[in-house]
Amino acid sequence: MLLDTVAFAMGAAPGGAEGAGGPAGLLAGPLPMLVLMFAIFYFLLIRPQQKKAKTHKNMLDNLKNGDKVWTNGGIRGSIVEIKDDVVTLEIAKDVKIDVRKGFITDLDGPVAAPEKKK
Repeated sequence: MLLDTVAFAMGAAPGGAEGAGGPAGLLAGPLPMLVLMFAIFYFLLIRPQQKKAKTHKNMLDNLKNGDKVWTNGGIRGSIVEIKDDVVTLEIAKDVKIDVRKGFITDLDGPVAAPEKKK
C-alpha cells in the first residue's frame, strides 16, 4: 500500500502499471514541450537580437566622414575622423570629442515633418 502511494507520487500509475514509460514516454511527454519552448525562444528572442546586431555592425562598418550620428549617451554630432575603434565627433563649432565606435547607435537622418490632423 505504501509502496503504491510513493510510486503514484513519483508519477507512476496506481496499481503498479507502467503506463508510458521509457523512450516512448519521452517522445509523448516532456521532450516535445522542451523543443517547442526552445523554438519559441529562438524565434521571439534570439533571432531578432542577432538580426539587430548584424544591422548595427553593418551600419558601423559603413560610417564615413561627414555622417551625422547619435551616440548611446544621446549626443548628436558629425563625424570628423575615424581611427580603428575611435570616432571623433564635432558636436558644436570647434568642439570635438572622441567616442568608441560601438557607442554610436544610429545615423541621424532627415526628420520627417509631423502629419497634419484632418
